[in-house]
Amino acid sequence: MLECNHMKLSVIIPVYNEIYTIAEIIRRVKEVPIDKEIIVVDDGSTDGTSNKIDATPGIKIIRLKENSGKGAAVRAGLAIAQGDLIIIQDADLEYDPHDYLKMTPPIERGETSVVYGSRFLRKISTGYLLYYQGNKFLSFLSSLLFAQKITDMETCYKMFHRDVLKKIKLKANNFDIEPEITAKIIKAGYKIKEVPVSYIGRTFSEGKKTRLTDGISAFFHLIKFRYFD
Repeated sequence: MLECNHMKLSVIIPVYNEIYTIAEIIRRVKEVPIDKEIIVVDDGSTDGTSNKIDATPGIKIIRLKENSGKGAAVRAGLAIAQGDLIIIQDADLEYDPHDYLKMTPPIERGETSVVYGSRFLRKISTGYLLYYQGNKFLSFLSSLLFAQKITDMETCYKMFHRDVLKKIKLKANNFDIEPEITAKIIKAGYKIKEVPVSYIGRTFSEGKKTRLTDGISAFFHLIKFRYFD
């Protein structure tokens, strides 16, 4: 692990049809007092999100011609990221970007190369009991399969040193990017450190995009990444 202070952070924001939140999340990310670059990957939005992105100065923009999935958008952002550290930021308002300030120190101090922001290390606000229980089960399964305790495998907030990318190759196009990142990071020999982060879950009527089928897919992908990939 590298020991280095004052690292630059690349914030990758994959976005698909988030016209009501994209400008605000970019504003919140900009507000965080940390050296950073912001990379917005427009995953083929059709609702006017692109216009909101165009109207926001000081960001890098990647445009995918058609909706290809969160994984494809994340991988496109990773391909041009220049920061020492990298984090994925969903375009909704469920997570607080100021939590970056909790996540960077362990990597800057050389304690670890990977930090996850766990929603389950503190009380969270979510109206979907099944969704909550599903995430807890997937985290338990990850811990069991990969022999490393993880409380929130599905968290959006996965931060890692860019050198980690030299040891893993990501292929996922959709929400299976979450189990893929976790599985391949652990299989590459990295220890994931978790810190508590804020979380206010939105409803499906407000635009939440993950579905029960994504949880079922994550289950099978964890098995796949553990034994076959």
